[in-house]
Amino acid sequence: MELVGNWTYPTAVRFGAGRISEIADACRAAGMSKPLLVTDRGLAGMDITARTLDHVEAGGLGRALFSEVDPNPSEKNVTAGLEVLRAGGYDGVIAFGGGSGLDLAKVLAFMAGQTRPIWDFEDIGDWWTRADAEAILPIVAVPTTAGTGSEVGRAGVITNSETHEKKIIFHPKMLPAGVICDPELTVGMPPAITAGTGLDAFAHCVEAFCSPHYHPMSQGIALEGMRLVKDYLPRAYADGTDIEARAQMMSAAAMGSTAFQKGLGAIHALSHPIGAQHHTHHGTTNAVCMPAVLRFNRPAVEGVLGQAAAYLGISGGFEGFAAFVDELNAGLGIPATLTALGVRDPDLDALTRSALSDPSVGGNPVPMTAENTRALFEACL
Repeated sequence: MELVGNWTYPTAVRFGAGRISEIADACRAAGMSKPLLVTDRGLAGMDITARTLDHVEAGGLGRALFSEVDPNPSEKNVTAGLEVLRAGGYDGVIAFGGGSGLDLAKVLAFMAGQTRPIWDFEDIGDWWTRADAEAILPIVAVPTTAGTGSEVGRAGVITNSETHEKKIIFHPKMLPAGVICDPELTVGMPPAITAGTGLDAFAHCVEAFCSPHYHPMSQGIALEGMRLVKDYLPRAYADGTDIEARAQMMSAAAMGSTAFQKGLGAIHALSHPIGAQHHTHHGTTNAVCMPAVLRFNRPAVEGVLGQAAAYLGISGGFEGFAAFVDELNAGLGIPATLTALGVRDPDLDALTRSALSDPSVGGNPVPMTAENTRALFEACL
């Protein structure tokens, strides 16, 4: 392992129940006087969104909402959002919601003053340097799920509606200037969403922990993030009003996103094209793919996951860890296969090509080829 790495760590986070009341202060601290709140259609009419807008308005920052956000947001959502953002003269974005809402909001803030098309900023090499950094609007992020951790990330995932591929749009200034993590906002999540988003956080931690890249700070965060999911996700799933469990899962989500600076792997490389082509829930898809990927990676991760198992209080080393994942999925109602998740007649050649072009491939501890990647898809089906 080469002891070289480029490290960046997250932003200021206001964490705690009831802290959504500080949203206007957070926006002003980020330099906003007229923010646009961006969220998804499902959240647009909910009480937590209305209360947040009430706080923004009471703070003298106006009241504005954009909610044309698909579950897997595309460049069409970006175009629609930019029209609203630019026409309204907004000077900042409140990213409010789960992964889709947060990602789209961050991309809108990024694209607000750009003149090049969105795909020119895909996370390839130094493409991010093409952007006019001074034209990026400030962002305050407010997660309402405990999964993606996008609130402490510097990228957004956008689906290309023509190619049905998920693309990562990256820039350092897409990191929100401030975050409000209020676990009370997650209390209304249905059990299935609690499970899927929580297992997304777990997948981030597992893949970061297994990544061959050198980043010892991320390694420690990933390990503790796994423990929080192990201890608190079943509680949050069983009782959605358990505020301690909800808070610990919000921490785990932010930790997972922080940790995967070290890298992701085959779980995400498979999940991204499945979600783009078959419109499945991202975190749930990760959970379905995880058992097969763990076994695929066993030659490279048996030792490190044995260490994780010991820390987590799981006996049996790698086998014990893999059995725990199977039991956790089953206990949270996760389908056993992609077929059971609703994936029908998949184009395995297209999925394989997309998986191998996904940036997550580079962090997998076992090199991925066309042959073994297709076999992985088949194992997950």
